[in-house]
Amino acid sequence: MTIHDRPEAVDTPQSQSRRAFLKTTAATATAGLVLGAGAEEAKAFAYEPYPTDDELETVVTSCAHNCGSRHMLVAHKKGDVIVRLSTDNGAYQGDAYGTDTEEKPQLRACLRGRSYRLRLYSPERLLYPMKRVGKRGEGKFKRVSWDQALTEISQRMVHLKDTYGPTAIVDQSYAGASYGVLHKSDQIEGLLGRFLGLFGCRTSSWSVPSYQGTTFSSRTTFGTIEDGNEDDAFAHSKLIIMWGWNPAYTFHGGNTFYYMRMAKQRGCKFVLVDPQYTDSASAYDAWWIPIRPNTDAAMMAGMAYHIWDNGWHDQDFINRFTQGMDPGTMPAWAQGQESFQDYISGRSDGVPKTPEWAAEICGVSADDIKKLAEMYATTKPAALKASWAPGRNAYGEQYNRMAAALQAMTGNIGVLGGCAEGVGKAWHAEAVAYPYDEFSNVWYASIKSDRWAHIVLNYPNVSREEAGLWPRNDHLDGVIPNIRGIFWQGSDWFNQLTNINKEIAAIRKLDSYGEGESLLVCMDSTITPTGIWADYLLPIATHFERHDVALPWYKGHYYIHRPKAIEPMGESKSDFQVFTELAYRLGFGPAYNPKANRDYFNNPDWVDEAYLVDWWHNVQSHQGVTWSWEEFKKRGVYKFVLPEPHVAFRDQIEHGVPFNTPSGRIEIFSTTLAQTPDWTRTQYGYHIPAIPKWIEPWESLNHPLTEKFPFHMISPHPRWRTHSIFNNIPWLRETFSQETTMNASDARKLGIQTGDIIEAWNDRGKVVTPVYVTERCMPGVVVLHEGAWMDLDENGVDRAGNPDFLTDDNPSPAGAFAYNTVLCNIRKSDMSHRPGWDQLSTARSHVFRRDL
Repeated sequence: MTIHDRPEAVDTPQSQSRRAFLKTTAATATAGLVLGAGAEEAKAFAYEPYPTDDELETVVTSCAHNCGSRHMLVAHKKGDVIVRLSTDNGAYQGDAYGTDTEEKPQLRACLRGRSYRLRLYSPERLLYPMKRVGKRGEGKFKRVSWDQALTEISQRMVHLKDTYGPTAIVDQSYAGASYGVLHKSDQIEGLLGRFLGLFGCRTSSWSVPSYQGTTFSSRTTFGTIEDGNEDDAFAHSKLIIMWGWNPAYTFHGGNTFYYMRMAKQRGCKFVLVDPQYTDSASAYDAWWIPIRPNTDAAMMAGMAYHIWDNGWHDQDFINRFTQGMDPGTMPAWAQGQESFQDYISGRSDGVPKTPEWAAEICGVSADDIKKLAEMYATTKPAALKASWAPGRNAYGEQYNRMAAALQAMTGNIGVLGGCAEGVGKAWHAEAVAYPYDEFSNVWYASIKSDRWAHIVLNYPNVSREEAGLWPRNDHLDGVIPNIRGIFWQGSDWFNQLTNINKEIAAIRKLDSYGEGESLLVCMDSTITPTGIWADYLLPIATHFERHDVALPWYKGHYYIHRPKAIEPMGESKSDFQVFTELAYRLGFGPAYNPKANRDYFNNPDWVDEAYLVDWWHNVQSHQGVTWSWEEFKKRGVYKFVLPEPHVAFRDQIEHGVPFNTPSGRIEIFSTTLAQTPDWTRTQYGYHIPAIPKWIEPWESLNHPLTEKFPFHMISPHPRWRTHSIFNNIPWLRETFSQETTMNASDARKLGIQTGDIIEAWNDRGKVVTPVYVTERCMPGVVVLHEGAWMDLDENGVDRAGNPDFLTDDNPSPAGAFAYNTVLCNIRKSDMSHRPGWDQLSTARSHVFRRDL
């Protein structure tokens, strides 16, 4: 109905009364203003008017999280308070206002970054050190001084190391809240890793939940994880296959949509292979191919068969650049062993991987598999963007390796508009400002990240295969760590790793050891579900409250200056301050932070500046930056203008530079895997085939377990959170809800409608959420976004809807996390959903504001 179609208004007693009330109040207000006799002056606001731009100081900064990029934020502040945030307008590098070009696009923040004030000033900000006084997980803490907290932590660290050895404390740092060139939480380059390495007690976590299967594939196939093009290369593609990729939510680059829109305008066709029809498919009018979860490698094998069967492969590319794609490219030492073509054709196992064979497994028709294979093989250049999500499965590495084989056999690697992406790291950023030396990644044991709970629960009866234990060349090789402590730095891993109920049981066991025999420390800027289970909560300053430089995340070629926009709130400190002070208490302060003295805990600014100046000089010498440090600080952002789009492996294809693999080629047949004599002595523990293969996962819609659990649950990343970060932001929760998406035909059979409360469960746990019924999800599949903050009832049911109560920590051989390998059942429920943490943002903050 348009405005012209509206019926005439009809007077009713109610509307007449309302108009009379408005006229009366308006007249009264006017009389008061005009007469002013005995009346106070009318005010338009009940509080101070919102400040205008000319009253505010503008500070260029950025977001700090791994949402798919790190965009520019512009803080507008009055005094020491940020009153609003804006983003890049194109003018900050000295260009004209509105500059937004293919060579120098704007770095516009997403809705998460734009909402950051609500995280900065959240009622759940950690403002003071806190010590647990209630039962583990009960959420009862009292405020203590920094001196008391750090004294007790350091004393307990020494006790655990002396009593239980150099592997007693687990490093669970991650890039959740502290990621810059100086203030860094990270498994490899992080501040915690170096601190525990110098202390001499560290069990590392070697696997990355987001893309470990992909990391394995990229290193095995290409010899590097820097296998990505910069996103401007997408603008030159004629076909983009979004395989498990929803760039509207996880774009993997600062300007992905900008360049993909360019591609669309230039005639590029789009395809989505995914169990659900995403917003990205809608935006690009993509051909949607629904696929059963965990069966991607089978479909790709069917595509490879059809490409070979029709002669659409690029034999010249195969001959020049690959190893083991076919019998003719097998190395001399492996003659007679199985090549990829032997497997696909069925010569080696008697099972041709035809489109018809694949269709039975993946639920995609053979005709659609053939059509996509032809499109991909005959369209030049074409980008098969094999995203991380299908690799977060049992045997997820096989999907990524199969995708790399398709990319290579069609000659779409190293060419503009093609794509070799697995991990997708592109342009190289200079990433470290703090001391990076021999202690930066020292560990005495390294386990697969989500196996810590299994180790605690079963110690000492744990095999190295179960632990995912990395091999060593000393007396600690194969020694299962006796885990007694965990540092959670910039990570909400307790909420985010697989099989949360198993983690809870492990925490309970640590608690049973007795007073002082375990240590759980959570370092973050807000209360988190992980922090609820800690012994100590240490308040960490946000990136608005410390000096640093932002790095692009996987894609993008720029640096953003991050000044200290406001003073730290409460008694917040940076991670670097905390670890430096702990290092002094433990006897190695000068070694840990050589530019500082003991006063760094109270006066860090000049030291941070000194480290960043040295880093900038390194950038100038290595990357040709001409600006001075002062100019960079003044402008706030430095955008590199590349002479041509950055294309991974262009030098290898155009100039004959060897790939960084044992053979110098793209290894479809892996030298390392083929020559591994004893898999039990690897960090993987189990055999991994030398070529990509379809391997049946332990749970799928093809499994007999569907008789008990008929739905396959996938848990993609939401648009409104970065994993669990931003879950408690009211603005974002007004826009999106934590709900389970299911197909309309499935819902009809169960008598379920949109808005009903349902429970999803399996043998590992149960969650409660509202349901959204749609045709945009294939039958048999349910979608529940990861990252909701757990909220357990008295029976251990998660009323908030965190899917990781249903996921399995069973180790996939190459380290892939099986977040999307989940069978469950669904039913309508009379239990209530409790979004508590998000919609009722102050519901629990009182717990952390009282002294007990």
